[in-house]
Amino acid sequence: MKFLHLGDLHLGKRVYGYSMLDDQRFALEQVVRMAIENQVDAVVLAGDIYDKTVPSGEAVSLFDWLFTQLCEQNITVLAVSGNHDSGERLDFGRTLLSQQGMHLVGTLEETVPSVTLTDKQACRVQFHLLPWLRPMEWREKWKLKESTQQCVLQEALKRAAWEQDARHVLIAHTFVTVGGVLPEQSDSEILPVGGIDAVDAALFDAYDYVALGHIHRPQRLGRDSVRYCGSLLKYSFSEARYPKSVPLVTIGQTGEAEITLLPLMPKRDLRELRGKLQDVLSDLVQQAGNPNDYLRVILTDDEELYDPQAALRAVYPNLMRLDFDNIRTQTANAEGLQREEDARQLTPVQLFEQFFLEQNGKPMTAWQKQQILRIGREMEASDEADSFDN
Repeated sequence: MKFLHLGDLHLGKRVYGYSMLDDQRFALEQVVRMAIENQVDAVVLAGDIYDKTVPSGEAVSLFDWLFTQLCEQNITVLAVSGNHDSGERLDFGRTLLSQQGMHLVGTLEETVPSVTLTDKQACRVQFHLLPWLRPMEWREKWKLKESTQQCVLQEALKRAAWEQDARHVLIAHTFVTVGGVLPEQSDSEILPVGGIDAVDAALFDAYDYVALGHIHRPQRLGRDSVRYCGSLLKYSFSEARYPKSVPLVTIGQTGEAEITLLPLMPKRDLRELRGKLQDVLSDLVQQAGNPNDYLRVILTDDEELYDPQAALRAVYPNLMRLDFDNIRTQTANAEGLQREEDARQLTPVQLFEQFFLEQNGKPMTAWQKQQILRIGREMEASDEADSFDN
């Protein structure tokens, strides 16, 4: 059984005001060719199909084009919703689409739905489709003790149908750790707060392959067969040095997953250039890459520059971001760190006095200072009482 593992398409996404639809179409055309050339049985999509819960018409049309191309080749599509998707909207036409080989699960009912496929070698693989879950909602429905993602997913997987004579693949959109170790993340993701969204990879030990979405940097988690495929494109400059790929997964009768990473070539790469303006504009630097790439330029010139952005855009039309790293910015950063250190030496009341002066352009009156001191003492007394009670 062979299938491609995709996730985090974020169709319709804009990066620094630039629409990615044209670049996404270019990448998905490669995915369709990969699927045909490798004669895959299925393509799995592990959530965040769209970038917004109410996607644009162009984004919906692009997704329609993708699954139409795959279904015309008799390639099954298995997809779940992510935290950026509207599960209810994705469920539209779910029954009708499944009859055409397009299995799209936007919301969970009482059990995790599954689809079993059989290849030409009579290898049976049961795909379990687990959409994005909101812990608070499912804690109430299932009367759980905790409202953590770990607790909710553990309960959901207990409710999944399980064919004993089949191989098993889980498709899920969630934040997975390995023994408490976080995955490598990017700036383009919504990061979990307080660990409430974290799920340990050990929860998936029974599965032959776990196709994950949510983290944009491709990586394995503990074992090769528990994997984030990464986002379709680079959506932040923290990903500039990391190429994109699509895992081609082959599962045999024994259940071992063989994984081949197929490189994705962007129409316009997302890169960083660093140096003096004259050097960045030189023919040598221009010829080292595609001038039409999406760029972040970091200029190191110490002298004042006249409209460097205009000079850069004349050569690099898709300049997304311009930053400076020179004596002035380094000095400003050092002064900012010193101000932070000085602030740590002040009491809360002194900090408030400083804040009042900056906001109002005049110092506090004696009466105002007395009121702030009184409030400060009351807060300290309350904290001491709480500490004693605990």
